[in-house]
Amino acid sequence: MDERYFKNLEFDKIINQIVNLCDSEPGKELALSIKPYENVEKALEEIEKVNEAVSFISSYGNISFAFKKLDEILAKAKIKSSLNPGQLLSLSRFLSLAGKVKVYLRNEKEESSFPYLREYNIRLTNIKELYDKIDRAVMSEDELADDASPALKEIRRQKAQINNKIRDTLNSIIASSPKELQDPIITIRNGRYVVPVKQEYRGTFKGLIHDQSSSGATLFIEPMAVVELNNDLRQLEIKEQHEVERILAELTEDVGKHVDEINENMVVLKELDVIFAKAKYSISTDSTKPILNTKGYVNLKNARHPLISKDVVVPISIHLGESFNTLVITGPNTGGKTVTLKTVGLLTLMSMSGLNIPADEGSDVAFFDNIFVDIGDEQSIEQSLSTFSAHMTNIVKILNNVTSNSLVLLDELGAGTDPTEGAALAMSILDFLHRMNCRTIATTHYSELKQYALQNEGVENASVEFDVETLKPTYRLTIGIPGKSNAFEISKRLGLNDDVIDNAKNYITSEELKFEDILKDLENKRIEAENAKGEIEELKNQVESLRQEYEKKIKDTEREREKIIEKAREKAKKILENTKATADEIIAKLKEAEKSDKKNKLIEEARLKLKENINEMEESLKKSEIPEYKKIPKNVMPGQTFYIVPLDQTGTALSEPDKDGNVKIQAGILKMNVHISNLRETESSEEKEMEKGFAKYINEKSTNISTSIDLRGKTLEEASIEVDKYLDDAYLAGLKQVTVIHGKGTGTLRSGITRLLKMNKHVKSFRLGRYGEGEDGVTIVELKEK
Repeated sequence: MDERYFKNLEFDKIINQIVNLCDSEPGKELALSIKPYENVEKALEEIEKVNEAVSFISSYGNISFAFKKLDEILAKAKIKSSLNPGQLLSLSRFLSLAGKVKVYLRNEKEESSFPYLREYNIRLTNIKELYDKIDRAVMSEDELADDASPALKEIRRQKAQINNKIRDTLNSIIASSPKELQDPIITIRNGRYVVPVKQEYRGTFKGLIHDQSSSGATLFIEPMAVVELNNDLRQLEIKEQHEVERILAELTEDVGKHVDEINENMVVLKELDVIFAKAKYSISTDSTKPILNTKGYVNLKNARHPLISKDVVVPISIHLGESFNTLVITGPNTGGKTVTLKTVGLLTLMSMSGLNIPADEGSDVAFFDNIFVDIGDEQSIEQSLSTFSAHMTNIVKILNNVTSNSLVLLDELGAGTDPTEGAALAMSILDFLHRMNCRTIATTHYSELKQYALQNEGVENASVEFDVETLKPTYRLTIGIPGKSNAFEISKRLGLNDDVIDNAKNYITSEELKFEDILKDLENKRIEAENAKGEIEELKNQVESLRQEYEKKIKDTEREREKIIEKAREKAKKILENTKATADEIIAKLKEAEKSDKKNKLIEEARLKLKENINEMEESLKKSEIPEYKKIPKNVMPGQTFYIVPLDQTGTALSEPDKDGNVKIQAGILKMNVHISNLRETESSEEKEMEKGFAKYINEKSTNISTSIDLRGKTLEEASIEVDKYLDDAYLAGLKQVTVIHGKGTGTLRSGITRLLKMNKHVKSFRLGRYGEGEDGVTIVELKEK
């Protein structure tokens, strides 16, 4: 197909809307290539996939398919070029997404309902081992976790110890040498810990000079007491770097083993992204599944142009390809003729591209081998062609390439030249296309084409309606009746003198006037018939609605009856069981009494037991106590619950009282009018107590909860349980920020707490403490608002 015609029909705008609904960049790229399929089987298959996705979204909600391109990362992994933590993190996120999508698509109960989505699910591989390994090893875009390897954990533990020794030593030096120091602080120069020493103490302060201030007044000296410790720290940093490189190389090698599976997952997620974008577009435009055929049959029911707002667009129903193959549409300018052409062409392209269409269910669309379009002013300034010449150049190309399985859409056929010649040429072109047996829709102003359609078999008239009273088009399409020119009526409504109009009629032949009168009569009768049909349809809908409501009430009543009977059965069964147990006990006591000296006492006990059982049975059969009710309500608002005195049950108010004091009430499945004097206000003391209890609980929490929790000395397991509970309490108490004290130690507790905070639903963000807050020994946690 000539893609120039796609633009004429604005198909590119539909594609752009679908692209915007894709979540991933690879999905957006794939969506840009959407176009009609080469055969109907492929288009039908894609339509089925889209409708499975529509059903899936309706049943289970939506899911994001957002992921970044991984081609470069996988290419590096394939040649064993080490990936950095950021690249591994991107891979981890993708692997996590693939796992989530696989879980989302897994639905064993309805496998038969989603065969295509099930096939995609089978193609997806959940590479959990690789994901777990990367997730355990990578902490952030530029850092590995301590648990990435035992060696890394030990190196960092030793680093932490030496760091502490260096800081302790330097703090001691700062405390003992306040005069020599410019400021009592520890800083780092060239990767080594130093202190700022005044220039005049250069000779007395023992150590290595690493830097000086711009003024020269301050020297940054590494005291001799920490030189060896700094050397040890530097050695450990080199070891750490080597271990990090080893871990990254190992992880890269693991990724390389799964490159093919990851690539296949990317293909699957990319295709699913596009399918679900098509489904989301279908839902947003209220589209339905088209019925595709290869017989050239088009039957669009209440079709809407998808680029016109739903509040503005007027649906059209149009059919073609059964009793006639050529449709000639006449009517006024801006009446909707061009929109009709574009709607048919655009919805055909959408169906052939595997998309649902904005039309009623059961709409038929033909799968054509080509769609040819001549719409709008295609005047070429560069070629110095007139409007007529430009149109004819395009039409020549169409006539040279058209086949019996083509759809041809021609707007204002024959316009732009002498009306007599233009009309003759238009009829000749339609003759040629009709002989080719292709499907043709043409719009025109020429009255000759109306008669041409009436006289030729397989050619049909259609018109867009115009309201002479308002002088505005209604945009409704009517097939079978040609459009009336309305020139005289419009001129009269605009105030043209009657003498001028009558004189104009003298220049028209009697046959033409008679034809126009017949059209006017037909139009009036059609409008009357449509109005009558509308009234009949409305009455039919009302009857159907009443029938459905009546059937629903019968079913609801039957269900209520069954529930009551079932409850009665259960109650009777329970009474029977209790009675049987009591009877067995009494019989046993009577038998015992026969053999016992305390015969009278045992018989009395049995008698009392029997009386107690009878009292219980009577009590259980009593009516449930009616809750206490207040006085007659002064004000009634819709949604309030009231006790209905005559019915001895509660109901919900649907309206305020009318002038006679009657209130519309719904009690169960019944709706009725009840006078306000027969209503009583209800009081739910239980709910109030619950509210008070919960408020009291929250109050206590907010009063007693601390803004910090100390985990030092606890195991990771103990700490995890305490932090989880503490965060729940802090969130309930409305705290915005809390401090988790875990100490510096080996870093195990800190790493474990970090992983826990990542997964906690109440945590908004977290960070390590700054200077003065506890530094690496604490984590500051910001909580979400309730």
